[in-house]
Amino acid sequence: MADKKIKVALAGNPNSGKSTLFNRLTGLTQKIANFPGVTVEKKSGIFEFGGKTFELLDLPGTYSLYPKTPEEWITTAVLCDESDPSFPDLTLIVADSTNIKRSVFFATQVADLGRPCILVLNMADMLDGRGEEIDVAEASKLLSIPVVLVNAIDGHGFESLKELMTGAVQPASVVFNQVPESATALVKLIRNDLPKLTDYAAFQIIMDPGVKAPISENTRSRIDALRSADGFSAMKIQSAETLSRYEKVAALVPQIVRKKHASGSDYRKITSKLDDILIHPITGYLAFLFVMFVMFQAVFAWASAPMELIDSFFAWCGSQVEGAMPAGVFRDLIVNGILAGLGGVVIFIPQIALLFFFITILEDTGYMARVSFMMDKLLRRYGLNGRSVIPMISGVACAVPAILSARTIANRKERLITMFVTPLMSCSARLPVYTLLIALVIPDDRVFGFLNMQGLVLMGLYLIGFIAAILSAWVMKHMLKSQERSFFIMELPVYRLPRWRNVLQVILDKISVFVFEAGKVIVAISIILWALASYGPGDEFEQIEKQMEQVDVSDPHAYTVLASEKLKWSYAGRLGSAIEPVLEPLGFDWKIGIALVTSFAAREVFVGTMSTIYSVDGGEEDVMTIREKMRAEINPSNGKPRYDLPTGIGLMLFYAFALQCMSTLAVMKRESGGWRWPILQFAYMGFLAYFSALLVHLAMG
Repeated sequence: MADKKIKVALAGNPNSGKSTLFNRLTGLTQKIANFPGVTVEKKSGIFEFGGKTFELLDLPGTYSLYPKTPEEWITTAVLCDESDPSFPDLTLIVADSTNIKRSVFFATQVADLGRPCILVLNMADMLDGRGEEIDVAEASKLLSIPVVLVNAIDGHGFESLKELMTGAVQPASVVFNQVPESATALVKLIRNDLPKLTDYAAFQIIMDPGVKAPISENTRSRIDALRSADGFSAMKIQSAETLSRYEKVAALVPQIVRKKHASGSDYRKITSKLDDILIHPITGYLAFLFVMFVMFQAVFAWASAPMELIDSFFAWCGSQVEGAMPAGVFRDLIVNGILAGLGGVVIFIPQIALLFFFITILEDTGYMARVSFMMDKLLRRYGLNGRSVIPMISGVACAVPAILSARTIANRKERLITMFVTPLMSCSARLPVYTLLIALVIPDDRVFGFLNMQGLVLMGLYLIGFIAAILSAWVMKHMLKSQERSFFIMELPVYRLPRWRNVLQVILDKISVFVFEAGKVIVAISIILWALASYGPGDEFEQIEKQMEQVDVSDPHAYTVLASEKLKWSYAGRLGSAIEPVLEPLGFDWKIGIALVTSFAAREVFVGTMSTIYSVDGGEEDVMTIREKMRAEINPSNGKPRYDLPTGIGLMLFYAFALQCMSTLAVMKRESGGWRWPILQFAYMGFLAYFSALLVHLAMG
């Protein structure tokens, strides 16, 4: 029988490979939630080794125990507060072997807390390319804690790590850095009540009021009195401790890291030349545009074949069900409700997989951090900073985590502007809408013989979102007043090859979220829409149903005409007709109106809605795909295709700008502290959506 679970915390700097190590150790036993009371992601998992069960907690990345962001506050509280439910029995300090100075600084802080810990030097494979090696035995001796060298990507060193974890890990036997003399009186007061604490653990309680400690009221009062005394400055004391610690770390690093051969200089020359291109004020932007261009060309070109197969497969499934089951409500529900809804979900898996394939590679290689660095100067003109790039680019995936990631922006004004404009970036939920409409109205032609026109339009839609975001930020910059100044400091990560296991894991996670989260909404709304489109009030609806029962099955045209009339008089048709006067100036009809209303649950629902509407609208023998049905739709007012170029472009721009996402509004309310900003955001983006579609219709209609 295994012992009780041993709580193990994974702590370390951002980009040190904590998540990769966590994934390899825990495999499929992971669960994701939020830390109690805060919206910061908490990832935990279980693994067993040597008869013991370990419960791993992947803490948010931090550079020190002096927190500046909500994520860093969480890490400091978990490691320093023994009353915290997540307080660990053992801490694995995950460090980037290629940046040992920065990593060891944080490791010495954790070691000085006086709790069991192991320094895990990750990315061992990259050291050889730099012509360097680490003396693990010397590192362990100098830091007085166990040290192990691993490669989280291929699992090298994991057996040694697990052996260390199952043993009796002892706290550091030597204090690395003494607390400043100006804080010794306060430290002594706390240790009188809590003698088991080290001086540095007591020092953290003084420096960080958020760290709870079971000290007496008398001691707390005396501490508050000393903190309020003239000449006491927590910032100066913290700075003195930091400088002292860094001096010792700088002296220690040369004793740990040694030159093995001269190829390291070649590595640095290569990376330096790459940086000269990728973060240059001219070539850097050109390179970024080229990367985006290749990404969107590939997303459209590579996904077209599997999407056609999926579309045809669901059309075939519908015809098979119609041939195998007797006519009736149940068959109609399966074909026009469930299968139509599922088809609207599954068809976009190839494009979503490709989009996240490219995004994950860009993040893994270290390129995305360089984009942030390069664009800081540009974005500052518009009221943003380099850290705004991460939320904005993350918004290409989903606005909800993107808005949450804006917490790393310390300046409130810049953080608020970033959160406000991020939903203008075209998220993956818009991708199904863009794909369907582009396929309808944009010819699959080649420009200059090799550029895909549809891919160019897709890239243009993403660029329009970015331009709208920075112009909106510029307006907000002049509307919001703030005296707070901000600084952007970023240490560029080393270049590295993508971690293909991680890339695959991200793709599977994102597909899973789309299919099981967005998919549930799409299918549910498809079934509701089928019901609303299949039934209706009044005599008109009943009369049309009777006519459809009597129509000659050999006359599919007559049946289709009656089916269209039936849909118009259904509950769904009446809803669409009610809002049609508002949408008519945009060139949209009542069917599009239904899709716009249902899309406020989630943008992806547009495709499922159109699938359901045109499935219900079709005849008994109609096995055309959704795109074929929409392409065949005729506008009765002019006899031209309903989905012509002006209508298609107008719809794309409407979806590019409109805030049709309840989750985004909810997280914006939580992050901004009220409903004021979400309501303004919704109204502003709705205004952009309506009038951009109106201008297109007036100019091209």
